[in-house]
Amino acid sequence: MEKKQARLRRARKTRAKIAELKAVRLTVFRTNCHIYAQIFSDCGTQVLASASTAEVDVRTQVPNGGNTKAAAIVGKLIAERAKAKGIETVAFDRSGFYYHGRVKALAEAAREGGLKF
Repeated sequence: MEKKQARLRRARKTRAKIAELKAVRLTVFRTNCHIYAQIFSDCGTQVLASASTAEVDVRTQVPNGGNTKAAAIVGKLIAERAKAKGIETVAFDRSGFYYHGRVKALAEAAREGGLKF
């Protein structure tokens, strides 16, 4: 349980800084099988866009949702959905996960899709 507590402590520090900035937030959550991305409003109460490997569209493209290829697809998809809503810049909230592997692949794909953070 100590590993999860450390991750949540890192997440709390990041979210406090983003709340100070009053910025739109791109949040990432990962499990062994899937990766999820959501864009929250600046007040943090409303989900503006979301994408995950659990969606049918993504599952047809990649059979395994727990790898960097799937994370890159989710990053491109969340960027497209954000651009459709008129969102250009976001603050990246990695939820206490290290910026490595699938989290990094999602962030870089979202940048390539046109999001700035």
